[in-house]
Amino acid sequence: MYISAASTVSHQPTFQNDGFSKVIEPLGESSELISPNYKEYIDAGLLRRMSKILRMSVTAAKDCLQQADVEQPDAIVVGTGLGCLHDTEKFLNNFLTIEGLLPPTSFIQSTHNTIAGQISLSIGNHGYNMTHTQNTLSFEHALIDGALLLGEGNSHILTGAADEYIEFLDEAAAQLHPRPKLNLTSGASFFVLSGEKSEKSVARIQDVQVAGLVQDADAAIGTFLSDNFLNVSEVDLILYADFNAGTSKESVAYEYFNAHYHADSKLINYTKLSGLYPTNSAFAAHYAADRIKHHPELKNVLILNGLNKDNLGLTLIQSLEA
Repeated sequence: MYISAASTVSHQPTFQNDGFSKVIEPLGESSELISPNYKEYIDAGLLRRMSKILRMSVTAAKDCLQQADVEQPDAIVVGTGLGCLHDTEKFLNNFLTIEGLLPPTSFIQSTHNTIAGQISLSIGNHGYNMTHTQNTLSFEHALIDGALLLGEGNSHILTGAADEYIEFLDEAAAQLHPRPKLNLTSGASFFVLSGEKSEKSVARIQDVQVAGLVQDADAAIGTFLSDNFLNVSEVDLILYADFNAGTSKESVAYEYFNAHYHADSKLINYTKLSGLYPTNSAFAAHYAADRIKHHPELKNVLILNGLNKDNLGLTLIQSLEA
């Protein structure tokens, strides 16, 4: 399947910034979400009632469709790890503090499928609408769903992922062992996936595989490369994520690719660029597509999502000439 357009709202200057992969640096200790002018994409009346995750998602989705010159996608597929946390927190606070009947708005907007639903309402889409929430593999499952829909004959699928940061996550992270060493952030990335190559195509998603409760990560990576007829040396760039991400040597990617092929220069820890949120592999997919677009020598980019040590997500993104 081909990436016809991509859009990301994040803590980096990614939104409407073609070539951002050339200039971004690892996030500092304190970073803020770089918000676009949401009023250009969302009616002011609706905007006031939308939480951060909904603003990010609707804006990135609409920008993506505009880039691809697609008025209505055949389907909308979204992945999210934690869903609409701000509205969930608001609903729970209301539950604890308000006597009697509760206002329904926060509950309605707290559900995970609110993101896909709001995008659908914003563009007047009546097609297939699905939300995948599979922890750190939510985006990969959304991609697999998108590939299946294209295989059924659909032309354009709007696929993406989003998660948001709220202050409570700092309290939760403080109780984790080991505690995350990276910034907790927000992000929303969306893509228009198409079954046919066109003048809008920037890269091709060749394959996506997931493994829950993975027992042998090395074997899974080796099988994935073999399934796609690639040797280790033919992978031009490896984007990886790990929960701790203190040093590259803590990485499944580092251990595998240096055991089989000296690949230090090819490894990039994308979590240091995006910050830590469950679906930051969607950020990595946009980063990969942008790198491929501006570096013709890149043919095969592997995204290795090991953010959760029990789960493994593998995505192969290739140049159009690969």
